[in-house]
Amino acid sequence: MTQIKVGLVGITGYAGMELVRLLANHPTFTLTMACSRAEAGKQLADYYPFVRNLPAGQVTISQFNVEDAAANCDLVFLAVPAGTAMKMAPQLLAKNVKVIDFSADFRLKVRQTYEDWYAITHEVPNLLEEAVYGLPELYADKIKKASLIANPGCYPTSIILGLYAAFKHQIISTNDIIIDSKSGATGAGRKAQVPTLFSEISDNFRAYGLGRHRHTPEIEQELSALANTELTVQFSPHILPMNRGILSTIYTKLSKDISLAEIHNLFQETWRHSPWVRVLPIGSLPETRFVRGTMFCDLGLVLDHRTKRLIIVSVIDNLCRGAAGQALANANLCFDLSIETGLNSAALV
Repeated sequence: MTQIKVGLVGITGYAGMELVRLLANHPTFTLTMACSRAEAGKQLADYYPFVRNLPAGQVTISQFNVEDAAANCDLVFLAVPAGTAMKMAPQLLAKNVKVIDFSADFRLKVRQTYEDWYAITHEVPNLLEEAVYGLPELYADKIKKASLIANPGCYPTSIILGLYAAFKHQIISTNDIIIDSKSGATGAGRKAQVPTLFSEISDNFRAYGLGRHRHTPEIEQELSALANTELTVQFSPHILPMNRGILSTIYTKLSKDISLAEIHNLFQETWRHSPWVRVLPIGSLPETRFVRGTMFCDLGLVLDHRTKRLIIVSVIDNLCRGAAGQALANANLCFDLSIETGLNSAALV
């Protein structure tokens, strides 16, 4: 089988680490470039011992150079901070190298919205319309034709997949949507900082970014597209004393009289052909441990007759489904591979 050469810029974060893990056993993609200024010169196995004695471990870490990338890669994953990808992506695209960006640099379609929420001047606003939002369940056809893919955020992934069927079948109001999300500590990144020290995270539970979390405009942009109307949501994120996983509890108001059994049937029908969205039986609620290290999004449904709210519980792994695995699924689509290639594994329970 012909191998497809891929590169990774930004190996030192948790998303980069997860992508290295997934690429190590991918049957078609070969990691040919791994970039980090701080770790340049080392073999990848020296930095990540889990790829020792595997082909990926023999890659020498280098500093990013667009000429090297063009010579050695068909696609490059950018696992870099917001504000950095917008500098690299145009260079790669000009060399006919496909780009999948993990940051928010190309997720938001309105330049001013990006600049308001990220406090960064967008240097290539012409690429915002060109970029395809990389949620494969919704945009697979566009992803297949894309050269620049904006990999979705982890929180938005859990939320959009949770609400999609409800909007598709018009069973909920677009008003008064409350989203209460909890994430493992890896969602805060790998940079050393006091709030994510072990003693601060362990045996603790706290909210953060209330009313101002940067994923809010991404969530509202994509949900507005699904609902065919501009909407505003209340998004409240929290951090849990665990490594990985997201659980989003989504509170919605029903727009019609409908039973839980009917709602459940609509959700099942919507996701019947999806390899990764699993609608749990009525009476069951999802848990993070059953999706750990996988691409699965597990959905549980509760109908509160007293408040007339449909409560949707959506669970994903923030590092795999919410970042690296999703990027790999998008890469599969870009090169006409089965979307599931290299990604069908059971949970790391």
